[in-house]
Amino acid sequence: MNNRVGFDNDRYLEEQTSAILERVERFNNKLYLEFGGKLLYDLHASRVLPGFDPNVKMRLLQQLKDRADIILCIYAGDIERKKVRADFGITYDTDALKLIDDLRDWGIDVLAVVITRYEDQPATKVFKNRLERQNIRVYIHRYTKGYPTDVDLIVSDEGYGANEYIQTKNPLVVVTGPGPGSGKLATCLSQLYHENKNGIKAGYAKFETFPIWNLPLKHPVNVAYEAATADIRDYNQIDPFHLEAYSETTVNYNRDVEIFPVLKKILGKITGNHSIYLSPTDMGVNRAGFGILDDGAVQEAAKQEVIRRAFRYKCEYMMGFTDKETVKRIELLMGELNIVQEDRKVVQPARNAAKEGQKKGKGHDGIYCGAALELKNGSIITGKNSPLMHAASSLILNAVKELAGIPDEIHLLAPTITESIGHFKKELSNTKNVSMDLEETLIALSISVTNNPSAQVAVKKLKELNGCEAHTTHIPTPGDEAGMRKLGINLTSDPIFSSKCLFIS
Repeated sequence: MNNRVGFDNDRYLEEQTSAILERVERFNNKLYLEFGGKLLYDLHASRVLPGFDPNVKMRLLQQLKDRADIILCIYAGDIERKKVRADFGITYDTDALKLIDDLRDWGIDVLAVVITRYEDQPATKVFKNRLERQNIRVYIHRYTKGYPTDVDLIVSDEGYGANEYIQTKNPLVVVTGPGPGSGKLATCLSQLYHENKNGIKAGYAKFETFPIWNLPLKHPVNVAYEAATADIRDYNQIDPFHLEAYSETTVNYNRDVEIFPVLKKILGKITGNHSIYLSPTDMGVNRAGFGILDDGAVQEAAKQEVIRRAFRYKCEYMMGFTDKETVKRIELLMGELNIVQEDRKVVQPARNAAKEGQKKGKGHDGIYCGAALELKNGSIITGKNSPLMHAASSLILNAVKELAGIPDEIHLLAPTITESIGHFKKELSNTKNVSMDLEETLIALSISVTNNPSAQVAVKKLKELNGCEAHTTHIPTPGDEAGMRKLGINLTSDPIFSSKCLFIS
């Protein structure tokens, strides 16, 4: 495992705070900042920039909280189709609720929630009611008339003016959302329209961690961003407007470049100043590139992230969540970086474990699953499935035994507990498969602590698995995936189902 630190959070925090405050002053102390990426738990950033604090942007906001209002946007269509945030396995509407709670834990309140492109969708109405009945201000924004071609209609009382104005009080207004396409830009521009109509010369800027504008176009960190957004077809390109205006090469992504001419016209019509920004790069305030300490460590980490994304998309394709074009796109990106699946150290050991299980006949229902995990000292631990437990369960027990120095022949789980769980699943829940998944195994381990000193030591070692890399030869069941997520393990899987059954609870 690569334990080299490649990113300096303190330097980044200092640079980023200074850049944002400078932009606030530039616009007479009223700036709408479109806050892209993850506000909290930016796990993608922490994976591709080793050393990056996934909550560093929250620390930034904490420093600015006395001067900032927070507006949270969520696209009605994402609520309706139950779009899922992969890092947590929760839907975007649930993620929005979690974000509000998390912000409160940091001492920051959300001023308002904006549901964008609202079309009276049933699930969205339920979400709106739930928020309002808990005293959270909710605003509805419908599709903007004339967007994106008819600027005169967009910048009018029928366009942005049709949206209800959100009263803010602080010089910085952070507009964020649970994911891309949340309607953050439209919300910023709508507010700008109302502010300028009321005589307040407010401005707009964008804070987006990736792509990193001052890294090369094909730098692995920027390629990793393309991998993360392969399903929505984002790609990076040289900012042609910045190159023309300043003779300087910078990187941006296609949607920002494509929309810039229209956005420039809209900003010009709203503010009366048609030269506020000369390029998409001008609009940004991102300083992440200045926090990179070790480019070699960052490049290697980013390549590993591309491989992780490749496995995820292939599994999602098998489950029907994505299309073939997304899989082809990620394969092209791997080709650009000259990497293959087996460059992920845990892949081949997991596959070897499955083969070993097959030789010994230790599978379940004719399926032989293998799993492998890389400890932080570089050691590789493996596990196999059996009639008693899933491969992921075996893997984690083997890993904590290794960390705790517990001999392999010592059992961590009391037979009475495993038999009780098996009896419950078979006799009371009518479950065909009594083999324990990882969540069930962790529960059994925690119960075993009461009578087993070895289990007590093993449980204390579970925290050391946070941030470790793991791979399984089959798509994890919900219980395995949830267990890995709770332990903070970066899991990938081969795109093969672990059971012949179509329904897995």
